[in-house]
Amino acid sequence: MANILAFAGSNSSVYINYQLVKYTVSLIENHQVQLINMANLPFPMYSEDYEKKNGYSNSLIELKNDIGSADGLVLSVSEHNSNPSAFFKNVLDWLSRIDRNFLQETKVLLMSTSPGKGGAKYSLEVTNKVLPRFGAEIIESFSLPSFSENFDKEKGILDSDLSKKHETAVKSFLSSF
Repeated sequence: MANILAFAGSNSSVYINYQLVKYTVSLIENHQVQLINMANLPFPMYSEDYEKKNGYSNSLIELKNDIGSADGLVLSVSEHNSNPSAFFKNVLDWLSRIDRNFLQETKVLLMSTSPGKGGAKYSLEVTNKVLPRFGAEIIESFSLPSFSENFDKEKGILDSDLSKKHETAVKSFLSSF
């Protein structure tokens, strides 16, 4: 049984990437899953001056420890101007200050979604390149375009082809443990 940590790279509890993560972890059986709502973890904008003056917050230390004790990570990133959100980039900046290899030997199911047809694919590509720098092993990636047309809170992913791709990604991720 693997210990899996799940969150969205957004600080909004109602944001669509958080909904995709919640749906994804609802499909995981026979593993221990911890779902984190990042809206509950406020982090100041990273700066060296702030770090020198205030150090690391308890929330940041706890998140780093949760990641460190996880075998795998289910993560969905949002897209702002063809990049991951400033919030997510800020979280990465803080975590990498504590430990440059904070994702060492962590297997990742990386996802993204957006209201548009692109499904936050640019953010997914950027994150797919960045996370291995911190030690992550990206096992699978999945992008869900046109969220409101392709997702229902009760039914999940509505488009059958996208649903199959998501299911395949989840199964591949879980079989890596």
